[in-house]
Amino acid sequence: MRKYIPSLLTAGAAITLLLPYAAEAQELSAAARAHVDAAREAAGEHSGMVDRLCPMPGPRAGGPTRRSVRAVPPREEWHAEPVRVFDNLMYVGMTEFSSWAVTTSEGIIVIDPIFDYSVEDEVVEGLGKLGLDPADIRYVLVSHGHYDHAGGAKHLQDRFGARVLLSAADWDLLEQNGADWVPRRDIEVVDGQKLTLGDTTLEMYLTPGHTNGTISTLIPVRDGSSSHVAALWGGTLFNFGPDAARFEAYAESAERFRTIAERAGADVLLSNHTDYDGSKEKLPALASRGIGDAHPYVVGPESVRRYLTVAHECGLAALAELDP
Repeated sequence: MRKYIPSLLTAGAAITLLLPYAAEAQELSAAARAHVDAAREAAGEHSGMVDRLCPMPGPRAGGPTRRSVRAVPPREEWHAEPVRVFDNLMYVGMTEFSSWAVTTSEGIIVIDPIFDYSVEDEVVEGLGKLGLDPADIRYVLVSHGHYDHAGGAKHLQDRFGARVLLSAADWDLLEQNGADWVPRRDIEVVDGQKLTLGDTTLEMYLTPGHTNGTISTLIPVRDGSSSHVAALWGGTLFNFGPDAARFEAYAESAERFRTIAERAGADVLLSNHTDYDGSKEKLPALASRGIGDAHPYVVGPESVRRYLTVAHECGLAALAELDP
């Protein structure tokens, strides 16, 4: 059996390191290489995701050990100014970690409230800078139970009475952590559940893989007279040890959410990391967008399909490396 080192996700302030205890240089199996090649063929503008996500030739380990490191970095290393991305969708995240605020006729839904140390600066103050009242936050949807996306939920829950949504599996994951930033268990999301607030309805789907209860979401967005559907893939990298069931679940989830996004006509791609959806380039591009210019986040259904195909094929490649 070949051994595969998952990609490492460094959460900046709270880092879980996966430390290999044995390594040797190996080439990819033929089966894994075929899936990597398929991912590259499909990738198009998402070619960088192949390098981030798919297994590559090189050292692999017998299995990871875990060591948690928690430190708060200085503000100048992570602060980002808020941006109105669509008429009803605001970026209120950090330089590396995204947080999205959906505005509706009856309040605000925050998706992924980042860290406990940054949520006040980025989300609460960010909404104010955009002319919105953070007291209008009604719901906080957490895509998965990792600190870099769930850490600020309790602050919004306690301060504004917002109701927090996670899948049951990831509520369990958070509660096992036992940290002081873990919110009180509130709403458990089930597959296909809709969240309606005022004039806006989000559709939430369980896409296990990155965690056992990752949620991916369809979000209706508006740009003047144009309407679009954004697909937010809830968890990207393989930050777990060699686990065939997890890789298989990840690949199946990506394939299924690709079909869901296609049926919905999703033409906007969002992530909870700025590297993955091109936000580092797209957010600045919005500042210079002229009347009649194309919207940088409207990439088209084919681009959304290609991105999720990369996720699907990389999951299959990782699975093939475990048992070629």
